[in-house]
Amino acid sequence: MFKVAIIGAGNVGATAADYIAIKNLAHVVLVDINDGAARGKSLDLLQTGPLSLHSSPIQGSGSYEATAGSDIVVITAGVPRKEGMTRDDLLRINAQIVRSAATEALKYSPDAIFTVVTNPLDVMTQLTYQVTGLPSQKVLGMAGVLDSARFQTFIAMELGVSPVDVKAMVLGGHGDLMVPLLRHASVNGIPALELISPERMKELAARTRDGGAEIVKLLKTGSAYYAPGASIALMVEAILRDENRLLPCSVLASGQHGLSGMYLGLPAVIGRSGVKRIVELPLNADEVKALTASAASIEQNVAAMNTLIGWGQEEPAATESAATKEADPEK
Repeated sequence: MFKVAIIGAGNVGATAADYIAIKNLAHVVLVDINDGAARGKSLDLLQTGPLSLHSSPIQGSGSYEATAGSDIVVITAGVPRKEGMTRDDLLRINAQIVRSAATEALKYSPDAIFTVVTNPLDVMTQLTYQVTGLPSQKVLGMAGVLDSARFQTFIAMELGVSPVDVKAMVLGGHGDLMVPLLRHASVNGIPALELISPERMKELAARTRDGGAEIVKLLKTGSAYYAPGASIALMVEAILRDENRLLPCSVLASGQHGLSGMYLGLPAVIGRSGVKRIVELPLNADEVKALTASAASIEQNVAAMNTLIGWGQEEPAATESAATKEADPEK
C-alpha cells in the first residue's frame, strides 16, 4: 500500500488525511509537534472507516520516524500571520518550520515526492527544493488547484450551473498577483466569456484572488481548510494513480514565458514520477505581463527569505534568477 506523510496536523492537514483515506489511496501518517493532536485526530479519522467505507490505515505521531518509506510527503506545517507580526516575521518563522520539516522527512523518505502547502506557498516550495536537493520533478506546491476550484465555483454560481461542468485555470503565485485565465475558462466546452461579460468575469477573477481572505473574514478565527484539503487529496491521487492530470501547480519554471529557475503556478502533467512535464499555454501579452509580475513578486520574496534564514552563506543556492524584465514588484 502507498504511504503518505502529512507534516502538520492542523485543520488543513487533517482534512487532507480525511479525503485521502476516504479515497482508499494510502496509509496516512499525520505528524505534528503536538503528538497528542496528531494521534487524537488520526484516531478520530480512523473511526470514520465503518461510516465512510474505507479501510485506510491512519496513524498519528510526534516523530518523523513514523513517516519512513513514504511515497509522498505533504508539508502543511506553519503559522498564520497574527496581529503585530510583519511579513518578514511570518516568512522567517515558516521558513524555519518548513526547512526543518523537509530536512527531517527527507532522512526517512529519500525517494518521496514532496508537496508543499505552507504559505507563502511558492516561496516555501522553492525552499523545500533548495533544502532537499531533490530533482525539481519531485518537489511541487499546491495552490493552483485550489485557486482554480474557487474560480470555477464563482463562475458556476454566476451562471447557475453545476461546477462540475466548469473548467478554469489560475496561474502565477498564490497571492494577490495570481493570474486567473479568463480566456481559457469554459462551461462544458463553451467559452465562459460568451456567457459572462468581460467586466463581470474580471470581478469573479478579483473575488478568486481574495478567496482565502474572504473566508478568513467570515470565520473571524482561522482560515479555509475543506477546499485546501480536497485540493491536496486530488494531487496525491493524481500522483499515486499515475493519472497524468494536467493541473496548475507550483513548479520550477524552465523557460516557460521567459521565466526560469523559480517556483510559480504553471500547468503541469502530474503522475507517479511527480511533475512529468510543464505545459506552456498560448498566452496573450497582457497575460504574460501579469504572470511575469507575479513571478517578480515571488522572486523578491525568495531573496528576502534566503537573507532572513542565511541561505546561500554556507550552502550554494539551487536556483537561477527568474527573467522578470517587465515586472513590477508587489507593494
